[in-house]
Amino acid sequence: MGPVTTIEGRAIPLGMANVDTDVIIPAHWLKTITRDGLGQGAFESLRAVPGNVFDKPEYAAAPILIAGDNFGCGSSREHAAWALLDRGITAVIAPSFSDIFAGNAFKNGILAVALPQADIDRLLEVAQTDPISIDLDAQSVTTPFQDRFAFAIDPFRKQCLLEGLDEIGLTLASDAAISTHETMREQALPWLATPRREIA
Repeated sequence: MGPVTTIEGRAIPLGMANVDTDVIIPAHWLKTITRDGLGQGAFESLRAVPGNVFDKPEYAAAPILIAGDNFGCGSSREHAAWALLDRGITAVIAPSFSDIFAGNAFKNGILAVALPQADIDRLLEVAQTDPISIDLDAQSVTTPFQDRFAFAIDPFRKQCLLEGLDEIGLTLASDAAISTHETMREQALPWLATPRREIA
């Protein structure tokens, strides 16, 4: 997982509320054992509608998605976060998120930004023609028109994203302390480190 600092570029102005995980990645895509290629199935039902926003060339490589309230609701599937990443989306801005989706997004390095609906409406307007910038360190979303929207984020999640640390990375960051503890335990309780012989 790479560090998340500033995300900027065109933003897909979806704006739809209650987008559940089955819309983000339909169930028939869950059979895969790899994350690669899931972007092809992302928003499959919406992309099947002629003239949908995802097929517009100006949003082809957009790293930001702007959605409506309750984004990521429905069933718990980490594939939803994987599909967004495979499609190049590294940040989602919405008024609110499902707790499970927000957790899965964070664990995969996707920034979930919650803003009031009035701010979302303005960003949807700007996204039609211009790029948007998200600064995680400053906790702000800005536009070329001097709009500046502050957002809150859990300090622990913020630090992990800034440093690019997932759960494995967090554990490895304590490698020295873990090794020290294992050495001390082996000295204090040597019988735990000695294989036991089974008596027939």
